[in-house]
Parts: sequence; C-alpha cells; structure tokens
Amino acid sequence: MNRLAPATTDPHRESVRAIAQAAADKELPRPRGKGPARPFLAGVGLDRPFFDDKNRAFWVLQSIGWSGYFFLRILSGFANSMGAMFIVHILLLTATGYSLTLLMASLYRRLITMRAMWTVVISLATVLLSAAAFSFIETWSLATFVNPTARPAGVQYFGAIILNFSLLAAWSALYYGINYYLLLEDEIDQRAQLENQASTAQLAMLRYQLNPHFLFNTLNSISTLVLLKQTERANAMLSRLSSFLRYTLVNEPTAKVTLVQEVETLKLYLEIEKMRFEDRLRPHFKIDPDTISARLPSLLLQPLIENAIKYAVTPAENGADIWVTSTREGQAVRIEVADSGPGPRPMTNDTQSTGVGLANIQDRLAQAYGAGHGFSTRTNEKGGFSVILEIPFETDQKDL
Repeated sequence: MNRLAPATTDPHRESVRAIAQAAADKELPRPRGKGPARPFLAGVGLDRPFFDDKNRAFWVLQSIGWSGYFFLRILSGFANSMGAMFIVHILLLTATGYSLTLLMASLYRRLITMRAMWTVVISLATVLLSAAAFSFIETWSLATFVNPTARPAGVQYFGAIILNFSLLAAWSALYYGINYYLLLEDEIDQRAQLENQASTAQLAMLRYQLNPHFLFNTLNSISTLVLLKQTERANAMLSRLSSFLRYTLVNEPTAKVTLVQEVETLKLYLEIEKMRFEDRLRPHFKIDPDTISARLPSLLLQPLIENAIKYAVTPAENGADIWVTSTREGQAVRIEVADSGPGPRPMTNDTQSTGVGLANIQDRLAQAYGAGHGFSTRTNEKGGFSVILEIPFETDQKDL
C-alpha cells in the first residue's frame, strides 16, 4: 500500500512509517485444499450450510419425506400380500399428500407472521380440512384400485381421517419448528451484528475524543511560540505534529496495533511535549521483548501519558519522571504508566478542560475486551500515581 512520504527526514517518523506499513500489509489467507469429492458436493449444493438456501432446503426435505412415505407404504402392502394395483393406490396417496402439504406451506408462510393465537387456530383448521380431503381420496382410491367390491358411503369416506390428521399435524409441526428455528437464528445473527456495530461505533467515538483534545493543546503551544517569535521551535513542533497525525491516520479508530507501534506513537507525542517542557519532562520506557507483538487499541496509552504530564509535570517546578513498563504474565500483558507526581488524581473527565480523562480508557477497555481486562490505580513507590492495565495477550500471527 502506498503512503504519503514525510516532508523531512526524521528517525522516529521513518521507523513509525515502516512499522505502520508492515501492519497494514495483511497476510493473505492460504487457499484451502480441495478434495476429489468437492466438485460433486458443489454441484448438488452440499458444500454450504443446508439451510443457507431455504427454498432449496424445503424442496429437498419435502421430496425426501414423501418418498419415505411412499416406500414405507409399499413395504407395508407387500408384507400384507397386496396386489400390484396397490402401488397405483400409494402413488396417488403420495401425490395427494405432496400436493396438500404444498398448499399448506403456502398458507403457513403467511400465518407464521401473524399473532400466535391466530396461527394455531387457523393451522389446526387447515390440518383438519386437509386430513378430511386426504381421507376421502384415500377411501375412494382404495375402493377403486385395491378392493373394487367395496362400496363406501357417507362417513365411511372419513375412516382414515385420524391417521391422516396425525400425519399432516406432524408435517405442520416440523414445518413450523424448522421455520421458527431459522427465524430465531436470523434474529440472533441480526442482534449480534447490531451489537457489533454499536460496539464499533462506541469504540470509534471514544477514540475520536482523543484528537481534538491533543490538537487543542498542541496548537495552543504553537500559537504561543509564534507570538513569542520563536519560529524555529514552532516549525519543529508543527513537523512533529504532522508526523504524529500521519501515523494516526494509517490506523482505523477501532483497530488494534502492536505494543511496539503504540510505544513509537508515544515517543512522537512526547517529542511534541518536550518542546513545551524540555528537561522537566523525563520519560522512561521498559518494554519486555515478549510483549512487543501484543495488540491493543490504538492510542490507548497516550491519554495516560497526557494525564501524567498534566498532573505530575505541569505543576512541579522541576517536572517529573514518567515510566512506561510492560511485562508478560501468562496469557495476559501488564502495562503500567507511572509518574513521580503528587499521587492520586480524579478518575473522571475534567470538566475544566477538554481532557478525556481516565474514564475514557476504562470505557475503551470495556468495549474492546469486556470482562477480560483489568484496570487499577495505586500510589507507587516514588510517591506518584500509577495506572495498571491488564489485557489478554493477542497477536496477529496466523496459525500454520
């Protein structure tokens, strides 16, 4: 993928650009092997979920079901020494049942969207009427093809209505059971998609809160340097700001980056802040090599550094030290951002500034990991304030 070239040569900028380029070039999935039966399975539609095509699934089940009915009745006739005309009789019954259930399915497609009470009442009435018609045809066919001496009359035509009612009621129950299951599955999928979209939107919103705040402080500092006619420092800060923003643009707001990318981003950010605080800002990094490939939401740590600068560096005449450490603890990564400032500070958004506060970090962690993360604060051994994050160890490496 092509990237915008930097305006000037800067070691940090070049390294970040290289890292971002490597992260953007996703590994193409390896094609799956095709077995000798795959062309045949694809030809008959068995290489995908059975109910993926609901219309095809209905016709397959309908044909299999009534074919089974036909063969079972034929076997029953042979076992009872019925004549050859019995086959004609069963063919007629199978065609009748097949046709009746097609008409019932056409009606059920409309009933399934109605209120449950009306669906049950109308379905029972439909089964009863269909069973009566089925019984009439069965009695007539039996007297015509199998036992011509029989002379049914009146209610005798409905002698098989109980058996046929049971058969059609079972078919109806199976039809509704499958379709309600598919409707429920679709609803679950839609709900999952909506929840995912809502989570993505929430992550993007939280992530977008960072840029206006950071730009406000930086542009305010640049404006101050311009007013003081310190053009060289103002140009240097603009150059570093350009590098930082260029890096943030290569990552989606909901994407995760590696810890090494996040650290390089922090270094770019700290270079900008060093233009304001100079030697009063003293950052230190201690990153465990086992954690550099761990993935986390982009710009997750930047507000923590900003928070430390605001409460530890700014009010102190001699500034403060800021430490960023990471360690691997089993299947989790522990990240601590500590400072040598005055200790505890507000956990919520600061209403007197444009800051996003520590609450933003907690919300982003909850959206990204649910209950599978840890967030805590403490007074560290330097007397300052520490924020500790524990997140699952995730990488972008593919299983071979």
